[in-house]
Amino acid sequence: MGFDDLRSILLTERETGKLVQISPDIFDRTHVEIAALLKKVYAVEDPLSDEARALIEETIAMKETMHELFSIRSRKILALALMHAEGNYYDREEVKRMLPAEHGMFDQVAAGLLECQDTLLHNAKQPLVPSPKAAPAVIEVAEDDGEAPDEEYLSGEEQPVSQSPAAPTLTPPYLLVRVIEGMDTFMGVDGRIYGLAKGDIATLPERNASVLSDRNLVCPISLPTGK
Repeated sequence: MGFDDLRSILLTERETGKLVQISPDIFDRTHVEIAALLKKVYAVEDPLSDEARALIEETIAMKETMHELFSIRSRKILALALMHAEGNYYDREEVKRMLPAEHGMFDQVAAGLLECQDTLLHNAKQPLVPSPKAAPAVIEVAEDDGEAPDEEYLSGEEQPVSQSPAAPTLTPPYLLVRVIEGMDTFMGVDGRIYGLAKGDIATLPERNASVLSDRNLVCPISLPTGK
């Protein structure tokens, strides 16, 4: 999924008031392409070179195009959900053109609108969304095995559910620097976009800070150790 292909799909989506049939994996393929571009950016030794800047601009353009495509389609889906809730005619073929995740959004929004109508228009006195705090805790009690119950259970406090530990997030080492000279926007090895002006104090990935320091664009700042 190249940028030109994605841009063409966006233009088609803009030109029509109805949902356009798109590939179910269009967003997945766009993410793959963005990841490939970022890999190329990280491979460039000089983050301020023309090559790096061109790759960064292409990456940003793809992200913005993907976000705009999502925004346009979402507005169309919300309009369809409103027409469905109000009992007005809407094109069922458009619903068939929704991606699975979009169809889920349509169902949830339509259901929420109908529930709100029941409460506000038809005087159905019931909470729209039950509060998690108000909901009684459901505790499954096992058959008596002769053992004394845990003190935590006797306290009546709801115990946290055991969850699998999240995968660790790998981040590069950072350095605190003072910007000596302004520079063009660049992408750091952490995937963030940096726009720095003279006099700024910033935290940069160590690799980027080293390159900029060698160019006399930034000056590392040493923090007191307190000893």
